[in-house]
Amino acid sequence: MSWWQRAVIYQVYPRSFQDTNGDGVGDLEGIRRRLPYLKSLGVDALWLSPFYKSPMKDFGYDVADYCDVDPVFGTLQDFDRLLEEAHALGLKVLVDLVPNHTSSEHPWFLESRASRNSPKRDWYIWKDPAPDGGPPNNWQSFFGGPAWTLDEATGQYYLHLFLPEQPDLNWRNPEVREAIKEVMRFWLRRGVDGFRVDVLWLLGKDPLFRDEPGSPLWRPGLPDRARHEHLYTEDQPETYAYVREMRQVLDEFSEPGRERVMVGEIYLPLPRLVRYYAAGCHLPFNFSLVTEGLSDWRPENLARIVETYEGLLSRWDWPNWVLGNHDQPRLASRLGEPQARVAAMLLFTLRGTPTWYYGDELALPNGLIPPEKVQDPAALRQRDREPTAYHTLGRDPERTPMPWDASPYGGFSTVEPWLPLNPDYRTRNVAAQEKDPRSMLHLVKRLIALRKDPDLLYGAYRTYRAREGVYAYLRGEGWLVALNLTEKEKALELPRGGRVVLSTHLDREERVGERLFLRPDEGVAVRLD
Repeated sequence: MSWWQRAVIYQVYPRSFQDTNGDGVGDLEGIRRRLPYLKSLGVDALWLSPFYKSPMKDFGYDVADYCDVDPVFGTLQDFDRLLEEAHALGLKVLVDLVPNHTSSEHPWFLESRASRNSPKRDWYIWKDPAPDGGPPNNWQSFFGGPAWTLDEATGQYYLHLFLPEQPDLNWRNPEVREAIKEVMRFWLRRGVDGFRVDVLWLLGKDPLFRDEPGSPLWRPGLPDRARHEHLYTEDQPETYAYVREMRQVLDEFSEPGRERVMVGEIYLPLPRLVRYYAAGCHLPFNFSLVTEGLSDWRPENLARIVETYEGLLSRWDWPNWVLGNHDQPRLASRLGEPQARVAAMLLFTLRGTPTWYYGDELALPNGLIPPEKVQDPAALRQRDREPTAYHTLGRDPERTPMPWDASPYGGFSTVEPWLPLNPDYRTRNVAAQEKDPRSMLHLVKRLIALRKDPDLLYGAYRTYRAREGVYAYLRGEGWLVALNLTEKEKALELPRGGRVVLSTHLDREERVGERLFLRPDEGVAVRLD
């Protein structure tokens, strides 16, 4: 098996992990200093959200230089030191690759918009206005409003599926593809272990630029982009070829025991998601627990999701699971802490590679962001269009600083952080949970250690019959996992006796016969005889 199949991946949002220079924003040196914490947690790889040079219109997802570090995060030397020390601790490092768009301040775009005859004009997507002078078609931005902005100097519109300051690259142009592959080689030569590829399913666009049809699911209050079905801006057939080209670059640098991995951000239904395996993406992010599971937290729904996914995978495909990230509300706020603990047991005992979001090991809730402290450009842009909706659409609540201890500013910084700390940081922090043997932090450590059992790493998945409110499944020949998704005690008939090795309550390890009693909000892992 490759290392990434055995690994637990931990996402670090650099702005919010650790500030070392007193500006209230996390940096690479802060991540380096906290590497021992990640090692003690038991994770195998860290994924760093963007730290590239950027105007920060979308906090690094608007890249102005793919091959340099923004001063707010440090220097290339800081990155090299972080990478070296991570490797010395046995930790792999994945960096975010943002190939769909650049910053409007990137030299490529500045040259592209200089004139219609620019050598880089075709590096981006330019179109003449519609007959009425408006945008070329009805495509909408993820951040609200049309996905087109008029450049008055040249009289054409350019495409941006996100902010106007994030123009989309033209992946049909082979020069663009080669430029991105050279970016990949730059970081691979420095020693990174792979990439999480941003919005991988959006790289291709319809060459005819057809209007997208209206969505029957749209209703007032939903984002602008929900007005349409995205037949022409998502998951285009040529995208698979682009993925194969990127995979070839990773393979150039791979060697036995040191494979370089591609993790793809892809928000698609499972039958379409799994096609990206054959295209060469090692781990097309499976967000089905986030998009379908957490909103319908019932055993029948979870079993359906897992069985559907497992049934779609070929023998060569390796599954993966996610419960949260920098774009999604916090796990503990969606389920409450008791069920967040149960969800953690689910994530770490399913077959496949789990990705964990920083701070969820503390059961961090969504942050409380006063209107005057909102930072997220998506929220601010949406606020201008729908003043009552921006706070619910913003992503600031899941990006608040990591609370390390009860000191002022939570040990994250010596000054007021860029976003407020969680209100209960004086009691909900790493230092406090380290001292509490039944804390969420200790549960996550135990689950990560438990996952190293061969049956939990490699064993097949089978749904196990259970009573209403209980989701149970077998892993390999030796494990049964039973999750009580209710606030009531439940009983479960076991196939044979065994031993409760781990409870989400962290208060029992005991032999059981053929009948198991689950307390409210309890998950258990049973080693069967």
